[in-house]
Amino acid sequence: MRVRVAVNGYGTIGKRVADAVRKQPDMELVGVTKTRPSFEAEAAIARGYKLYLSGKAERRAFDDAGLTVSGTLSDLIKEVDVVVDAAPDKVGQENAAIYRPAGVKSIFQGGEKANVAEASFNALANYAVGRGKQSLRVVSCNTTGLARAAAVVDRAWGVEAWEATIVRRAADPAESNRGPINGILPTLKLPSHHGPDVQSVLSDLPITTTAVVVPTTLMHVHVNHVRLRHPPADIGEVVRRFRATPRFRVFRAWEGIEGTPQVMEFARDRGLGFNDVMENVLWEQGMSLQGSDLRFFQAIHQESIVVPENIDAIRSMFDLAPNAEASILATDRALGLTAE
Repeated sequence: MRVRVAVNGYGTIGKRVADAVRKQPDMELVGVTKTRPSFEAEAAIARGYKLYLSGKAERRAFDDAGLTVSGTLSDLIKEVDVVVDAAPDKVGQENAAIYRPAGVKSIFQGGEKANVAEASFNALANYAVGRGKQSLRVVSCNTTGLARAAAVVDRAWGVEAWEATIVRRAADPAESNRGPINGILPTLKLPSHHGPDVQSVLSDLPITTTAVVVPTTLMHVHVNHVRLRHPPADIGEVVRRFRATPRFRVFRAWEGIEGTPQVMEFARDRGLGFNDVMENVLWEQGMSLQGSDLRFFQAIHQESIVVPENIDAIRSMFDLAPNAEASILATDRALGLTAE
């Protein structure tokens, strides 16, 4: 079975998901949408993707730009099995009212509230939740990173309490109208919304989060303090567990990765997709175990970390893989995230 996929919204996340879908042997990308002409719309056509109009898009604007349009979102929905909604934050809730009457399955992003879909999804944490569902929400970049880490730590040693401070990027690289220029902005709502969002995936996880926004566009960084129920013998076991888990990149001291600038330089050298880092990034020397207290840093590339999760969400909804491990392996092989 090949699942026919539409991507509604061809921006930061949508263009990455579209490319990822095209690489999967069990999926077919039918088309993508834009609301206005842009270099991204032109790039979509250059990639061979059929372009459709969504929202308040006007065909004449695309015609004037010389961009070929294949129809509207309503036309596209009739040709697919599932829509990955990559529209701007809060627009997905409006789009849900279009998908449901059409009887097409839908996947939303973490910028939407949890109630936009039947369940929130993370491949490592709750892959099976998608089976039989008409709609799913892939949680946000920060929540994805925390849920992945929690899936590893809680299953191995149990979590008594988890506190995470999220050092957030102010804007994506292409955004020139957002973020502090010379300042650090604490998120004054305590705790931050990230903890409850993680609990939409892992309901029993005792996690509390705080957040600050800093003037960078590269990545987020999480400072994690976890009180373990059954701690391992030493930190080496923690390092080995993370390193053996898909979608974790654990850097060694000799690799010279001091922080997010070097992580992104590593991504450019690796050259996957848009020079992305779809894994949780950890540092071997940035982990500590003192008794039951585990502390570790992780970095999250906000533009790409949710991309493989969208692919696995499709497989879960259509029962294309027997379990999470099989789906993650298939996705990661297709995206070049494995050594094979």
